[in-house]
Amino acid sequence: MKNHIKEFRTRKGLLQQELADICEVSRQTVNAIENNKYDPTLELAFKLAIALETTIDELFIYG
Repeated sequence: MKNHIKEFRTRKGLLQQELADICEVSRQTVNAIENNKYDPTLELAFKLAIALETTIDELFIYG
């Protein structure tokens, strides 16, 4: 599963650490997700979408 988290994060002017703090995860987790090395749980995907003011469908590319 690929994603657009980095693009949405940089548009909002957030650092990885800031997004991690909002979502209550480590900066390393955000980095791993952005680099497609880790697929977030559904709960974390919802937190990311809320923090980035978008939908899960816009953040993630399935397939």
